[in-house]
Amino acid sequence: MAYKSCRPEDFEVFVTKHENKLYRTALAITGNVSDAEDVVQEAFLRAYEKAPEFESEEHEKAWLIRVTVNLCNSCLRSPWRKRTEPLLDSYPAMDLKQHELLERILALPPKYRTVIHLFYYEGYSIKDISGLTGQKEATIRSHLTRARQKLKSVLKEDDYESI
Repeated sequence: MAYKSCRPEDFEVFVTKHENKLYRTALAITGNVSDAEDVVQEAFLRAYEKAPEFESEEHEKAWLIRVTVNLCNSCLRSPWRKRTEPLLDSYPAMDLKQHELLERILALPPKYRTVIHLFYYEGYSIKDISGLTGQKEATIRSHLTRARQKLKSVLKEDDYESI
């Protein structure tokens, strides 16, 4: 359902329901607070203007994440984007261990950050991630395996204890 004909209160509930999930996804992929905020705003604008008729809440969530992932990828490909980025001022982590782990995840290349976030933080299966990103399942498995290996080697170097 496109939200053009809905009451503003309905869209506000829709945004409130999904904003944290989309922001975490965008931040995990872009690694930049400003870009993540821009991506989430654009995703909600697209939902307002041209969202399809959703079959279920799961369809709604999948559509929004797919739009967010696509917007993040466009942002990362943008020639205007600087290739070096400062570390975040504050990480959305509960404690020091999670903060350190999130730092290591954000240091991964975007393709690995994306699969790590969608698999571990959003709980999607490899098949679902394949559908959301438009990549083959084998590619997703490969990215997930490589991301795990990179994290394992970095965490081992840092003498990081598993959570």
